[in-house]
Amino acid sequence: MRSPVPSPDLHASAPHAPGPYAPALRPALRAPAGPVPAGAPGWNPQRGGAMPSHRYRPAHERVHVPALMRRWPGRRIEQAPLWVPVDLRDGNQALAEPMDPARKQRMFDLFLAMGFKEIEVGYPSASRTDFDFVRQLATTPGAVPEDVTVVVFTAARADLIERTFEAVAGLPRVVVHLYTATAPLWREVVLGKERAELRTLITGAATLMARLGDGRDGLRFQFSPEVFNLTEPDYVLEVCNGLTRLWDACPDRPVIHNLPATVEIATPNVYADQIEYTDRHLERRDSVILSVHPHNDRGTGVACAELAVLAGAQRVEGCLFGNGERTGNVDLVTLALNLHTQGVDPMLDLSDIDGIRRTVEHCNRLPVHARHPYAGDLVHTAFSGTHQDAIRKGFARHAETAAALGLPERDAPWSVPYLPVDPADLGRDYEAVIRVNSQSGKGGIAYLLQTEEGLELPRRLQIDFARVVQAAADDSGKEVTGEELYGLFRAEYLDETSSWAWRVGDDWAEVDGRRGTGAGPLDAVADAVGVEILGFSEHAVGSGPDAVAYVEARVGGEVVWGVGRDASVLTAGVRAVLSAAGRARAGGMSGAHGRKA
Repeated sequence: MRSPVPSPDLHASAPHAPGPYAPALRPALRAPAGPVPAGAPGWNPQRGGAMPSHRYRPAHERVHVPALMRRWPGRRIEQAPLWVPVDLRDGNQALAEPMDPARKQRMFDLFLAMGFKEIEVGYPSASRTDFDFVRQLATTPGAVPEDVTVVVFTAARADLIERTFEAVAGLPRVVVHLYTATAPLWREVVLGKERAELRTLITGAATLMARLGDGRDGLRFQFSPEVFNLTEPDYVLEVCNGLTRLWDACPDRPVIHNLPATVEIATPNVYADQIEYTDRHLERRDSVILSVHPHNDRGTGVACAELAVLAGAQRVEGCLFGNGERTGNVDLVTLALNLHTQGVDPMLDLSDIDGIRRTVEHCNRLPVHARHPYAGDLVHTAFSGTHQDAIRKGFARHAETAAALGLPERDAPWSVPYLPVDPADLGRDYEAVIRVNSQSGKGGIAYLLQTEEGLELPRRLQIDFARVVQAAADDSGKEVTGEELYGLFRAEYLDETSSWAWRVGDDWAEVDGRRGTGAGPLDAVADAVGVEILGFSEHAVGSGPDAVAYVEARVGGEVVWGVGRDASVLTAGVRAVLSAAGRARAGGMSGAHGRKA
């Protein structure tokens, strides 16, 4: 007797014959097979899995957040915070190939063009490249505009602080940014210091900074208790308030306290609670700029930053498109454009999003994902038929609204389904908004033919042609370009008229030797070829000489569409009738039957 055929082993690591989309090796997955939790509703059959989730402590067990009557949930962001890009320092440290001086300068120039007024430019004590770049800014006349402040970064060590002050000599406006990790795990494992010992270390470093900067105009200080979000709140206040006093902060010379979510460990509302608690308890609050620096380990960096601003943060550090260690720093482009789409001026110029992206990709040697919010190649693109139809109708409504208000479309209030931002605001045109593949529908197809070829297809013709496109896309499995789309349309409708020999008079027509009569030339042509015209429409194509005519006809019990195009309106109409007759003779649609009348 033959042995039974073994069932597939999902745990095996040996290669198998992959399907068209399968990887060469199957992952060693184990579908959860534990009990369904007690009390789970009948519609949720999920079972307990084997992943060791018990190894991890939830955030509320790792850091205490004092209870407070939250104010942030009821607030709205009504103005932009001070944006501080840290691509040249924090982002640069996360690159496999750190930027050379030319790429650093190109990134810095981009920041100036976008309108950033405070820019972290490097860690001058950490590398010769960073030191030299800061010196270049300090010694090159006009390198730093009068209203721009340069930020440099240093650890709390005397030799590094002294080297940092050497680098910034000559810069008229500079912030020296001191950091030290303060969370218990970092104190114990990395630094080997108790709370009091670490505070003494920080105070000594801050005292040295105050001495080196004594009497210098345009110099301010910043402190980051690294891993703030895992540090005891009372210790954060103890250290930060101590430095506020030590540096003698005042409204004319405020200190920056930057509170990083160095490693995301909780939902964004927890970070917002931590920020609001600190905001309420900082001393000399009018002399402190409260700053945040969220990372993205849990994928919620943008949400953390937005809620932190609601909770009292006035300044946000991040990177363009979110580059940074691990899953990155918070994405300043997304944050700024989120404000823009709420009617709030982001106070940055993002009107050439593709140019910004190209520069960042060049400097970082990292691609921006095609689905990256706002900036990706496909974020304004719809393939789905239902989306395309909604967008097409939204564009039409937008044009009507602009006309009613007497405004250019560019200035009219924006409200288009599936497009939270007008692509034109970001320097993009509408050519890539709708693209066609096997998932697309009549609305998207009609939109592309209208925008690229000037054809205004009647709705039922849209349905008719959509079947042609669907069949072609299913066969190829690929996207259909605008050029290919018009090629399909031409082959299906316009080329049908090329083989007919015809001539017409006012009330008669002769087609391939068959004579017909009617109330006008088109009726006569229809009579000659055995077509009953059910509907007819025509329009000019753009500003050119061509006209396009559309005919919906009944031929032998089937409804068939025909299209004609010519510089002569009459000729376009005749060709549309002949197109319908020819398609009926061929089967209605690439050999298929038309719909029943």
